[in-house]
Amino acid sequence: MSIFYSIPQINSDDIVAMEDTHITVRGYRRRTTIPSGIFRFLELKDGNVIRWIATKDGVVFVSKLEK
Repeated sequence: MSIFYSIPQINSDDIVAMEDTHITVRGYRRRTTIPSGIFRFLELKDGNVIRWIATKDGVVFVSKLEK
């Protein structure tokens, strides 16, 4: 599935970071690395919690949860 096929219309001027990562699967664990540009943009730190929201049409949103 092409990423551009499932993304809602986005104004390219609104994009501040777009990076690709790989997934590692070991047994029941699934891991991915948060790209450094996204990590900096969200101002993530050790111990922060991120929320993943997946929609029926294949779009996934990731956001930092504020305490």
